[in-house]
Amino acid sequence: MVSARMASIHESTTLKISAMAKKLTAEGLDIIDMGVGEPDFDTPRHIVEAGCSSIRNGETHYAPTAGILDLRKAIAQKLVRENSLKVSPDDVSVTPGAKMAVFAALQALLQEGDECVLIGPSWVSYEPCVAFAGASVAWGRVDEAFQPRDLAASINSKTRVILVNSPSNPTGAVFDKNVLQEIRDLAVDHNLFVVSDEIYEKIIYDHEHISIGSLPGMEERTVTINGFSKAYAMTGWRLGYLTGPKETMKWVNRLLSHSVSQATTFVQRAGVEALTGPQDEVAAMVKEFRVRRDLLVSGLRDLGIPCSTPGGAFYVFPDVSEYGGGDAFTDKLLKDALIAATPGSAFGPGGANNVRLSYATSQARINLALERIGKMIGK
Repeated sequence: MVSARMASIHESTTLKISAMAKKLTAEGLDIIDMGVGEPDFDTPRHIVEAGCSSIRNGETHYAPTAGILDLRKAIAQKLVRENSLKVSPDDVSVTPGAKMAVFAALQALLQEGDECVLIGPSWVSYEPCVAFAGASVAWGRVDEAFQPRDLAASINSKTRVILVNSPSNPTGAVFDKNVLQEIRDLAVDHNLFVVSDEIYEKIIYDHEHISIGSLPGMEERTVTINGFSKAYAMTGWRLGYLTGPKETMKWVNRLLSHSVSQATTFVQRAGVEALTGPQDEVAAMVKEFRVRRDLLVSGLRDLGIPCSTPGGAFYVFPDVSEYGGGDAFTDKLLKDALIAATPGSAFGPGGANNVRLSYATSQARINLALERIGKMIGK
């Protein structure tokens, strides 16, 4: 037996495909894994050493649920300096991964019968988090560049939250100030909360990242979420954080205290070093991602596959409707080209004609993938 609430939660498609790719690789097949959502770089050495030193110094015991003070101070300073948010260490909670921050925020804000607006194709775990809170999703439409279009049409008397993810997974879309201002106006006019997932904030190209919580009137209605997985290549460390209105954070901390207890103590010490130490490896990683993005986008276009240029993150989301849609194309990729990818349908109904390809792999592997795709489609 299983509860109806648990039965409503679908398996994570991205993690399922990643596990499948690893299994096939272990069987000796040369799988190019373009389905995974993690940087292929090592965690910077100075961060690793900080975590190891913390273990050696005996920081292996319980810590406060909201996080160690040094990390909450570093996060608050970062949010004030880089994101123009009015935040103190007491307003910050540290979580084992940004995914837990998303989950906790949505459980605190949503209740049975509420609706949460997701903008176009959205990360696979948002909808299950909403469903677990007893709420439902309303899908906001987007244009060909994956920018919101007529978002007001998705709002009704049941709407409680708008979820913003910029830069976006899976599309790489970045929302500029005009778009965020429109979302801000809707939130104020309809008395809504905004949950802003900014995990790809530093992986951005030719755009400025703006935190919607910094806009006038949004301080008391925005939960801002971020973490260390993407910018610092720390996916396996599981370290994220969130900040928001004091009343919301009170309930977030209560949920954390009864579930995960805390993020791992010595991992938090590594997080302090990530924020306060050298940032040159982050810049170098982003520079390489830009080269890979351009290589993959131009290669797909040369093959006749329509693909917009993402402004951030490390994914492209090409239109493969000519080849039967995202599900059929993804199956064919794995079977005939030995490429693991994620069908666009995993990210909501607006992605059915697309496939998500991660360029968190080497330029050589991207070139090989393009060669295999070309053979597969007869180009």
